[in-house]
Amino acid sequence: MSLFRHESVWDIASKMDIALPGKGKLVAPSAMVQARQRLGEGAVEQVFKMMASRHYNHAHFDTFCGLNLLAVDGVVFRTHDTPENKDVFGCGSTQYGENTYPQIRMVCHMELTSHQLINCTFNGQHQGEMTLAEELIEGTPDNSLTLFDRGHYSLGLLHRWHQAGTERHWMIPVRKGLTVDTIKKMSKNDQLVRLKTSPQARKKFTDLPEFIEARLLTYTHNNKQYQILTSMLDVMRYPSKEIADLYMHRWEIEIGYREIKQTMLHSNYILRSKRPDMIRQELWGLLIAYNIIRIAMREAAELLEVWPNQLSFSHCSRHINVFLLTIPLTSPGNLPKHYEHLLETLTLFQLPTRRHERSFPRCVKKKPSKYPYKKKPVSVN
Repeated sequence: MSLFRHESVWDIASKMDIALPGKGKLVAPSAMVQARQRLGEGAVEQVFKMMASRHYNHAHFDTFCGLNLLAVDGVVFRTHDTPENKDVFGCGSTQYGENTYPQIRMVCHMELTSHQLINCTFNGQHQGEMTLAEELIEGTPDNSLTLFDRGHYSLGLLHRWHQAGTERHWMIPVRKGLTVDTIKKMSKNDQLVRLKTSPQARKKFTDLPEFIEARLLTYTHNNKQYQILTSMLDVMRYPSKEIADLYMHRWEIEIGYREIKQTMLHSNYILRSKRPDMIRQELWGLLIAYNIIRIAMREAAELLEVWPNQLSFSHCSRHINVFLLTIPLTSPGNLPKHYEHLLETLTLFQLPTRRHERSFPRCVKKKPSKYPYKKKPVSVN
């Protein structure tokens, strides 16, 4: 459903020849619906988590000082506007009122050089990103550095993230003027600091001490000064200049979400399923489909000795979809040979070097109209 967004489930099943042996060549549309309901959401979730864990643990990624680069961030999906979905997922609201569609909030853990997902969790609109991020702590791999955005600042969350395993580091930007006690100044823009935790945080996170130590770095970008807080305290192992440059990679997870929403879902942000359990099943299937593409791209990038995110996702996904449709026409013994040919084809889609000087200011432009805009008269009193 996610790889072939504009195809019906029945049509996909027919093209990929997934009918049971000894049965008819085509399956009835009602049989596909019943099969999805029998499968449920739990089995698809387990497949995603087993697949993500296995391919992360058996793959080699470029590292920063021995740490794999990861990021955590949230994304929102819309569902069909039904009373059941509103009750289960809820609707977000703004100052102008409630949103039209029920929404699902998802938080993902992504490896940044390959855009490969290693863990995900989601729930209704009522649950915040920080609460969902806490569910990812247990599955965080050792010897990793996770980049957060400013909205995830919580000393309880960050402390537990660091203490849950071996060398599980984090990095997060902080507002200028953060209240800290300086323990040691390594340089003008690099200092070891102590932060006091709040009683509310210590009540929620029972393992949180009264004070935690962190490293505060200051850097300048485009004549603006920024500050970064991190758990990487070893000055010799983690140079301050390299840490400041490293945070720019956090934007890779935003590019990953763009690949899912624009390329895979064709900018149709409303999920196809209508029932809450089927919506959750569809989301787990979407994550599996995304990782299938990303795993093939990683294997192709190894042939070129480049990062997987240097290959075009849109071109690669189209060729992988064609490969999947040809599987029913290929004998099992020839599949490895055809897969090797696919990887060689994917190596042709290397992207040009990114131009960092490009500017895309965030603004909403007026749509041209042949009619004059109606202006509110100014009262003269």
